[in-house]
Amino acid sequence: MNQDLSIIQLVLHASFVVQLVMLLLLLVSITSWAAIFRKLRSFKQTRALNDEFERDFWSGTSLNDLYASAVQNAKHAGPMERIFASGMREYQKLRERRIAHLRQRHARIPEAARAPHRRPQRAARRRAPRHARQPAA
Repeated sequence: MNQDLSIIQLVLHASFVVQLVMLLLLLVSITSWAAIFRKLRSFKQTRALNDEFERDFWSGTSLNDLYASAVQNAKHAGPMERIFASGMREYQKLRERRIAHLRQRHARIPEAARAPHRRPQRAARRRAPRHARQPAA
């Protein structure tokens, strides 16, 4: 009963199938840890990009300048910056549509309705006595 029970001895004296399974488990374990460390590095990089964008956002920089910067750096931007760029793009589309709609609506309104301040002036002139209507020299 004087047998050595070290891990190395157990692996070396195991059957071929057991050794193959253990090797496969070791490779899968190494691959899993590599993926975990890659993901941690990716999260750290994403957090740094988001922090940088948030610092720029709250610094008081113009939203148009931030949008131009986000569009220029689209491939290297963090998720927060891409979301901001997408939101600004949609905002600008809606704003352009609203302006175009207001222009169309304004073009359909008759001139008399566009100048409502003139109507009360005309009414006041009609009600004024004749001597008050004469222009002052």
